[in-house]
Amino acid sequence: WYQRRVREAVVSTQSTGSSTKTNKKLPDGAQHLKDYAEATLGSGNLSQAVKLPPGEDLCEWVAVNTVDFYNQINMLYGTIQDYCTEDSCPIMTAGPKYEYHWSDGTTKPIKCSAPKYIDELMTWVQDQLEDDTLFPDKVGVAFPKNFMTMCKNILKKLFRVYAHIYHLHFKIIIELGEEPHLNTSLKHFVYFCNEFNLIERKQYAPLSDLIEKLLNKDNE
Repeated sequence: WYQRRVREAVVSTQSTGSSTKTNKKLPDGAQHLKDYAEATLGSGNLSQAVKLPPGEDLCEWVAVNTVDFYNQINMLYGTIQDYCTEDSCPIMTAGPKYEYHWSDGTTKPIKCSAPKYIDELMTWVQDQLEDDTLFPDKVGVAFPKNFMTMCKNILKKLFRVYAHIYHLHFKIIIELGEEPHLNTSLKHFVYFCNEFNLIERKQYAPLSDLIEKLLNKDNE
């Protein structure tokens, strides 16, 4: 029941850099997982919402959420992409200490602008989501052995978009009234990745103080 929704028709598109990115849907069979996630998120308890539902498959749960985070980050970046240009962001950074060079894992890392990096990243992630050898689109087809490794790599790279937005475009986010949405999305992302050890904590370094503050607020 996970599989059919990864290939479903596109519900919306938006321009990200030089190419058009699509918001991906999951297979219809995963609808109950999506409904479960939305219901638990609606409770306001993000730390509980990310937990694996009883009796469900871990890979399917990670797949559902990986697609969801791709869609969330795609939309969040879309709100500020007009302000993220070759001139304003000539290097992909997350503050003065962190600089990211693009590589899809098969090529030598290249130094590039933030819009170029994010365009390459979102195109690469979309290609992974559409690869039925990684995200199976047929019922009964097992996830590959390297599935969790690939999802870790996808999520690690997607986090860099959050980091760039907070460090370089947060003023615009506030002006657009998107701060609550961005904060909630980041908290959801961190809780999920922490629950299943999908990202090494050192990868959070560009936003470590903010993440600590957001998570501590939940515990007050």
